[in-house]
Amino acid sequence: MSGVTQRPRVQSAPTARPVRGTGRGERAVAVSSHTVLGIWSLLVLVPLLWTIVSSFKTTNEIFASPFSLPREWQFQNYVTAWRTAGIGTYFLNSVIVVSCALVLTMVMGSMSAYVLARFQFRGRTLIRYLVVAGLTFPVFLAVVPLFFILRQLGVLNTLPGLIISYATYAYPFTVFFLTSFFEELPGEIAEAASIDGASEWRTFFQVMLPMARPGMASVAILNFVGLWNQYLLPVVLNSDRQNYVLTQGMASFASAAGYDVDFGALFAGAVTTIVPVLVVYLVFQRRLQGAASAGGLK
Repeated sequence: MSGVTQRPRVQSAPTARPVRGTGRGERAVAVSSHTVLGIWSLLVLVPLLWTIVSSFKTTNEIFASPFSLPREWQFQNYVTAWRTAGIGTYFLNSVIVVSCALVLTMVMGSMSAYVLARFQFRGRTLIRYLVVAGLTFPVFLAVVPLFFILRQLGVLNTLPGLIISYATYAYPFTVFFLTSFFEELPGEIAEAASIDGASEWRTFFQVMLPMARPGMASVAILNFVGLWNQYLLPVVLNSDRQNYVLTQGMASFASAAGYDVDFGALFAGAVTTIVPVLVVYLVFQRRLQGAASAGGLK
């Protein structure tokens, strides 16, 4: 009909076809990654569970059937390790040394990192290179200078001497990690605080430091694990048995017994060494995940 106009046909857009092989590739990556994580979990969990089970066995049971459950759960092993072997004293010394060194390192390291990240001054680049050099410097090369320094200060073979050594050991990593974290924080907030009349100290402690809590928690966990398991520094810098930390106490407990080692109590002491690290990680796990998420968003 002449009076009716025909509308042009609108061609529908071609539907996008999935690229062949994409789904298979993702599944292959997922399967391989889960396989690797499963193997890694077994490598970590199996020795841990074996140590825990062995801590409730007698020495004869450990050698006779190392992978079986104990006939009777020997809770006396923990009492023997804690009292007779002196693990309780060593544990308390480790808590004091690591806690004080961790607080000292986090306070001084965060202040140093904030200055390096926010202020421009002569020698700033050189200081950052020295911090990186401190990370690459082997600790066994520093024990001899530390020995003479602590002896000159009169704190050799003492807990304060170990606190100073531990804090010095963890300081470069703390500054290196937190410097990059403070650089990512918005500087406008610090400028707004200074405009409102806040001093540099107040801006740091009340404004910028609370914003850096995820990074602080991450560094605190990593430093705690490294300091808690430290063995070389206390062995060289502390020979007073009353001031032994837990790693020293475990080594001396095994060596002092000679061939007559109470392996049940030894494993109980090992569990005592492991538990604080697990507790700290579980407490600060959300902080650590928050730091990872914040780093990914930045």
